[in-house]
Amino acid sequence: MAAILLPLLQLVPLPPSLWSTLPGREPFLDAARVAGMPQPWRPIAISPDATLNALLSLLVPAAMLFLAIGLETRTRAQLPLFVFLLTIFSATIAVLQLSRAFGDNPFINETVGTATGIFANVNHQALLLAIGIVAGAAWVAERQHGASWRLALAGAATIWFLLMILASGSRTGLALGVLAIVLAAIIAWRPLHGRLRNAPIWLRWALLAAAVIVSVGLAVITVTAGRAVSIDRLLALSAGEDMRSRALPTVLDMVARYFPFGSGFGSFEALFRMHEPDALLKLTFFNHAHSDLVEIVLDGGLPAIILLVVALGWAARAGLPVWADRAGRAPARFGGAMLLLITLASLVDYPARTPMIMALIAIAAVLIAERHVPVSRDALRK
Repeated sequence: MAAILLPLLQLVPLPPSLWSTLPGREPFLDAARVAGMPQPWRPIAISPDATLNALLSLLVPAAMLFLAIGLETRTRAQLPLFVFLLTIFSATIAVLQLSRAFGDNPFINETVGTATGIFANVNHQALLLAIGIVAGAAWVAERQHGASWRLALAGAATIWFLLMILASGSRTGLALGVLAIVLAAIIAWRPLHGRLRNAPIWLRWALLAAAVIVSVGLAVITVTAGRAVSIDRLLALSAGEDMRSRALPTVLDMVARYFPFGSGFGSFEALFRMHEPDALLKLTFFNHAHSDLVEIVLDGGLPAIILLVVALGWAARAGLPVWADRAGRAPARFGGAMLLLITLASLVDYPARTPMIMALIAIAAVLIAERHVPVSRDALRK
């Protein structure tokens, strides 16, 4: 509710005597004086249309939130499977994109031949692939019936997702993929350990060695075959040449200029054009700060910081205990892992501004909040 109220307040017109005291508004005051016009009533949002658009974008996570809350407990426990299947679908689309089976899509900002899946950005696709790795582990851990074929499917999908992360060219995705494997192993360890408890010790070590050999072998083959675009970028592109790093000082200056009230949600693109130095001018435009956390502070100022701290604090307080609890349910752990991956990705990009990731955040919140609700194993087998 607070996330909806803040952009609404930014759209309320303020009298000139009050609006003129807000930081960073001097250029607009001068424009009215030069035009010989009286100072109009203006909202906090410098670009009201963009702020209204940002407000309406919250309809997607709100709808998903109410939908997930309204599900029966047994059905809600299958949300990891839903995310897992969604990731498989997006990975399939990415394979077709790499094979050039798809032509140019005029409705999204994509580059033909890149593995973006259902997104327009390779980083967002790589994030979904990392989430899918954890989703597969949660699905296997929660469903005891038919565990063998589920484990085989999830394992094969994990290798596939890792290869698609390499093919996507996302440097952030590489780090998230490694973290996702660790989180998936933690989630699936207890169920797997229980099934292998009576197995010979040599079989356990053989399975572990096979997993390591297959993963390393696939990575080596991918790199030598020239498909690991992300590794090539890591080795070839320095931080100083990266547009995000070059624009960061300007973005931080904008944050300080409009603090503590912010510039209004969705206003980054228009504002950056005002403050963009000549050295950063190029044929394309810089649409976001490429750090959601920084852009949230720019858009919402101090109130946004407070809301962000409260939200992350709630997520930590609700999500951490389920990892410490040996009996912690896999869906709740998956919700916490998914929220962690999205938060880390938001440090260097803007995935949470896409409708799909917004919906996944809503699912994660519901799964975390439901960690204390028991689910019958017999019910899950039906």
